[in-house]
Amino acid sequence: MTMSPADNQKWIRRFHPAQDAPVRLVCLPHAGGAASYFFPVSKALSPAVDVLAVQYPGRQDRRTDPCIESLAELADLTTEALLPWTDRPLALFGHSMGATLAYEVALRLEERGIKPTVLFASGRRAPSRHREETVHLRDKQGLVQELRALSGTDTQMLDNEEVLQMVLPALRADYRAIETHRARPGLRVNCPVHALTGDDDPKATVDEVQDWEHHTTASFAISVFSGGHFYLNDHAQEIVGLISDAIAAPAR
Repeated sequence: MTMSPADNQKWIRRFHPAQDAPVRLVCLPHAGGAASYFFPVSKALSPAVDVLAVQYPGRQDRRTDPCIESLAELADLTTEALLPWTDRPLALFGHSMGATLAYEVALRLEERGIKPTVLFASGRRAPSRHREETVHLRDKQGLVQELRALSGTDTQMLDNEEVLQMVLPALRADYRAIETHRARPGLRVNCPVHALTGDDDPKATVDEVQDWEHHTTASFAISVFSGGHFYLNDHAQEIVGLISDAIAAPAR
């Protein structure tokens, strides 16, 4: 399957094109998240890094596109969307669901002979550390309760019924995709993995995040920050610096 240029534009956001950057960073959002979440990262890293953010179907300007409830299908389509952008070294950064998706995309890219320079897995336990979770089966109030518990969504938005009607279908689909996903056993990426997490994340303990080291044949590092599931909102400058340092070395 070859994705048309028009379809590719649906999937990829390039907020600050960096034509002369030696490396690209692909950012994959969390469940219910959108490409715009990474606008500040793109701004901070440009022009040294060409940042691409993936826009999943069913949100923002893709609100009318059918949501995807399978992480494997989402990984297949994301990989296809990224192929035209592999003319430069490519690093991957995924948060929460996006971390598992980044891992699946890395596997698919490597199957095509394209090795990412590094995989940043943020706010997500290792693929082998499965938990039985059923957030996607909750009613509307149950989904809102989950968002409030993770403290990653503007509370004013959660009190706006019209906004909720727009965002909850994508959120439910994303949760179904990640909660029903099972990693293929025995597979490992060949690129370095750098895991990042908050020390008080209810969705991923430090021990669960540490096990990312068993999913790569290359080097592994872990960085633990203070905070919960959206720890990165309070440590943006540190994380941008960490990303910049990690991807600049291979590029050189």
